[in-house]
Amino acid sequence: MAPSALLLLEGAAAVAVLIALIVRVRLSPFIALVLVSLGLALVTGLPPASIVKAFEAGVGSALGHIALVVGLGTILGKMMVESGGADRIARTVIGFFGARRADWAMMTVALIVGLPVFFEVGFVLLVPIVFAVAGRLRQHPMRLGLPMAAGLSVVHAMVPPHPAAMLATQAFGADVGLTVLFALIVGVPTAVIAGPLYGRFIVPRLAPAAPVKTLVEDVPDGALPGFGITLATLLLPVVLMLLGSVGATITAPGSGADQIIRFVGTPVVALLAAVLASYWTLGLARGLSMETIQRYTNDCLAPTALITLVVGVGAGFGRMLTEGGVSGALVALAAQWHVPVLLLAWLIAALMRVATGSATVAMATAAGIVAPLAAAQPLVRPELLVLATGAGSVVLSHVNDGGFWLVKEYFGLSVADTIRSWTACETLISVVALLLTLSLSLVV
Repeated sequence: MAPSALLLLEGAAAVAVLIALIVRVRLSPFIALVLVSLGLALVTGLPPASIVKAFEAGVGSALGHIALVVGLGTILGKMMVESGGADRIARTVIGFFGARRADWAMMTVALIVGLPVFFEVGFVLLVPIVFAVAGRLRQHPMRLGLPMAAGLSVVHAMVPPHPAAMLATQAFGADVGLTVLFALIVGVPTAVIAGPLYGRFIVPRLAPAAPVKTLVEDVPDGALPGFGITLATLLLPVVLMLLGSVGATITAPGSGADQIIRFVGTPVVALLAAVLASYWTLGLARGLSMETIQRYTNDCLAPTALITLVVGVGAGFGRMLTEGGVSGALVALAAQWHVPVLLLAWLIAALMRVATGSATVAMATAAGIVAPLAAAQPLVRPELLVLATGAGSVVLSHVNDGGFWLVKEYFGLSVADTIRSWTACETLISVVALLLTLSLSLVV
């Protein structure tokens, strides 16, 4: 196995080659990711006979979750678009917040919707609303999409009951209630800075987007689905997943009721329930036939194939970084540095995030490494360690992160514009949240 310094250079070179293949050579991201992943595995010394199997395992582990979430979320979004439900929510949001503050509205909605759901789930749920509002206001979709993504990312990284945040909470022995309170104190201003404020700065500097068609501009207001039924359909999976998260507190652990609540609270089952509900609330109840609903379902799934594959091979690239030893070299390097424990938690999570592309893996790894060190420093609040770890876990999202490709493909951005907008937004979230956490540590 190559020395640690050489491994780090090989990992950095792989990322640089990947970006060059996509940006300069104009190679498909799917093909480029496969080529660079296999090349990196060979260069780092993995046995050739095991490379493809390990790569497939990395791809499969991501697709097992992402493919179902993207597919079901896309169907639900299609039903909202075709029924006029997305436009109904767009009109209501604009009317309540005003056109000038629509980006703040999307951030607020994302902070609420994102509390019980994974980033990918909240993203596919809210993307139709983003395009609906952008179409009505004749704005670049990223003007609203970036605040939406920032809100989802903040709660995903720092607020229990998200699995990674809960894992870190348990590892550090933090109080869940206080963690949520501190996470909101830090997370809300962080989302404001990285979302609406940064969005207003960077979006005018992005390449112009294709005109966004207003979904049902000529349909009178009274002909659209009601706001209540549309919102209830959209929030059904959110409620089910939230119920699954708190199920253990209202039922006996391991009981039949507990198992049922956990089952319906999984993202796949919750989204499936919402899709079936939308077939009635936004479809059959409004006069659509099952043949039409089936056509909508089939039509919307085809465009998701490339998105799903790119996200999958991005996870495969992250697996090659781990299997080849690049991730381990980063962790070892961080462990040798003598830094304050809050900063160390952020740093290790950040290094793991850059190496693997996974916020969850970054938080889990950092919490496992830092928890024994933190136990020897009782003056540092464990709740703040959770926030510092979560902040580090979202830094510098790039080509090995599934979220990077979701944003790029859904919004039709170039790699360069995705880095200017999404990668910079995630890095702002990480740095601002760390600074606010360090400031909070001075007063609590």
